Amino acid sequence: MKDSESGDRLGSYLRARRELVSPAQAGLPPGGNRRVPGLRREEVALLAGISPDYYLRLERGRDKNPSPQVLESLARVLQLDDIERAYLLGLAAARPRAPRRKRPEHVPARVHELLTHLQIPAFVEGRAFDVLASNPMAVALSPRLRPGQNRLRSLLLDPEEQAFHQDWTKATADFIAALRITIGDDTDNPRFVELVGELALSSQRFRTLWARHDVRSLDGGTTTVHHPVVGELRLHRDKLPIDDVILVVYYPDKDSDSDEKLRLLAALSLTESASTAHDRPSDTPHPRTL
Repeated sequence: MKDSESGDRLGSYLRARRELVSPAQAGLPPGGNRRVPGLRREEVALLAGISPDYYLRLERGRDKNPSPQVLESLARVLQLDDIERAYLLGLAAARPRAPRRKRPEHVPARVHELLTHLQIPAFVEGRAFDVLASNPMAVALSPRLRPGQNRLRSLLLDPEEQAFHQDWTKATADFIAALRITIGDDTDNPRFVELVGELALSSQRFRTLWARHDVRSLDGGTTTVHHPVVGELRLHRDKLPIDDVILVVYYPDKDSDSDEKLRLLAALSLTESASTAHDRPSDTPHPRTL
């Protein structure tokens, strides 16, 4: 994986978070001639109650086993939330592992069956946001939810997907932060290495957000999207882990405007499918007229 993360992820994370905390946020006078964004190393050390030399060793990867007490102090100074704090503690606890071979993610047969029964947009995604399976309503909601697509790649590189999201800026920040927490210490996973490398080369937005080292959980929530046919939809999202994959469902409030629009989208999808089937040439020869 690019940069020093795989070998010195703790130091990289501390450095990135330090640069995001202003002196005013830390209760310090702004001062003049500051050459670095955010806090200086010595300021972090002072506020955390550790020596500047020891903090420098942490950032430079010379000490990768700080005590939980030191990490808790740093989390407080860097104003980390609960998810970020847990991530920091996990970085210090991580241990090197042997490289893993790429293993395809498998969608259980019962999940394929479940998708056919759901009347709301539903699909299965892997750890790297690869779409592994989906139902017709998901594809009607967005063609980028077909199997074989990658949700993060589409979000960053596909203009139609960018227009689809009401708040594209927030969506990209959430997805990239969720990817980092999903990767965790699995930095040698070939799929993660491949995806991060591809997006780092092709998307400035990805490079900017990846360098921040944000971490965020992307589970339940509510989003607003702009569908090119039925217009604006306000949908709730739930993610349900099943074995090694995740079932994602989108649904509106019952009897809401979005509920009505989603029903219309379902009807249009059925009509289009029937029309396509009718226009498709039959493989069965017509019987001869006697």
